Amino acid sequence: MKINFIKLNATAKESKSNKNINSKNSIFVNVELLTSEFLKKTSDKNLKTLEKDFDFQAKFSQIQFFENTLYVGLGVEKKLDESAFQKLGARILTMINGLKYRNAQINFTEKNHSQNASQMAFGMILQGYRFNKYFVDKKKDKEIKINEINFVVTDEKSNQKQFNELQILAQNIFFVRDLVSEPANVLNPESYAEICKSLKKDGLEVEVLSVEQMKKLGMNALLGVGQGSDKKSQLVIMRHNGGKKDQKPLAFVGKGVTFDTGGISIKPSNNMEDMKTDMAGSAVVVGLMRHLAHRKAKINVVGVVGLVENMPSGTAQRPGDVVKSMSGQTIEVINTDAEGRLVLADALHYTNTKYQPQFIVDLATLTGAIIVSLADVYAGLFCNDDKLANDLIDCGKQTGDWVWRLPIGEEYDEMINSDIADMKNVGSGRGAGSITAAQFLKRFVGETKWAHLDIAGVAWKGKGDAMAHKGATGFGLRLLDQLVRKFEK
Repeated sequence: MKINFIKLNATAKESKSNKNINSKNSIFVNVELLTSEFLKKTSDKNLKTLEKDFDFQAKFSQIQFFENTLYVGLGVEKKLDESAFQKLGARILTMINGLKYRNAQINFTEKNHSQNASQMAFGMILQGYRFNKYFVDKKKDKEIKINEINFVVTDEKSNQKQFNELQILAQNIFFVRDLVSEPANVLNPESYAEICKSLKKDGLEVEVLSVEQMKKLGMNALLGVGQGSDKKSQLVIMRHNGGKKDQKPLAFVGKGVTFDTGGISIKPSNNMEDMKTDMAGSAVVVGLMRHLAHRKAKINVVGVVGLVENMPSGTAQRPGDVVKSMSGQTIEVINTDAEGRLVLADALHYTNTKYQPQFIVDLATLTGAIIVSLADVYAGLFCNDDKLANDLIDCGKQTGDWVWRLPIGEEYDEMINSDIADMKNVGSGRGAGSITAAQFLKRFVGETKWAHLDIAGVAWKGKGDAMAHKGATGFGLRLLDQLVRKFEK
């Protein structure tokens, strides 16, 4: 799908600025965008007919097809922001494709809105993503069929420049979605580490710690999770050095369980295939590092991902085992299906002690409890620093990757105390499962500013959403990129 930004002129509509559209597939539709306020004051006959006969009120995302034109409501002017235009772009793309049009021209009734054309185009690109790699006969049927979309704007150069930057972001969101969508027989700790190594060509420094190296460091919490698999566990460290040499880095840590059977505490078979997505937190970290390299971010950032496969076997970790983490703290493993926090425990301690970062943000599909709390709308946010928490909340509002802060505290911390070790890997009883998981992680970051994002509900959406077809969403990359921008000089 090709996106064009064409400069508005007095005869733009009459001259049909769709002249660049491929004549081979000339099925063409006009799209007119207008606010509720404009509809009330206009005297345009077509719009009055729409209002009277079709109850068209130009509400946000309201669409009416009339005389080969899609009329699209922008809603109330004051509620429009970048996220709104992105969602409108995604909605329009879906509608045009469903009506089997191959080409479209987007016209802004109120010309000042055309400065947001690049955001609409970004929404279209995100909505157009499909993971069709494994289709053979049906691949073409699943793809978006649109050839070209022309935006008629007042400033085509500004829109094109911004869209070029957004395209880089989109490609890295797709990289995340691809990783999360891959089946576990293709993406395992060893093959995943090779993908990470390949990012050296993008300008990242990449180091992979082997099982033997992790043993020497005392990473028994992480290694215990993967010991039942014939795929060797890996710890991947990626560094982007875009800032000054003496600048402390920002740090991002991701859970990379490439498949989670639950181990000896095996999961029910129903929907277990979805556990290929249990590495989504790591995918966001890898995608973020790739994106920072691509956009040449002027800051130092380190990304660390623990890659393991949680399988039941004769060598698998058992409920009741006690492991000593890299930090020296001991952990009683009550439930082998609470494995992500064990992986993160060593990854967090390693990152904190080796790099002494300004802050650490970890991402993980950590608990089903967060889905009970927040469904697939918000990610759970747990944080030991109010400013970092507020920064993440603000960035989420800007990008549409929403986060909701939940509490941590001494009362919850007591729930993970063990009778025979420093802690156990699950809380007491069934309550506050997401909170006690976060409380467990907090024990491995010391006094460093830290935030934990539980993305179990938002990393994969079976029905899709406004910005993504059903499946992997790439949630978190835009959020963290925006956070990084706050700290760039």
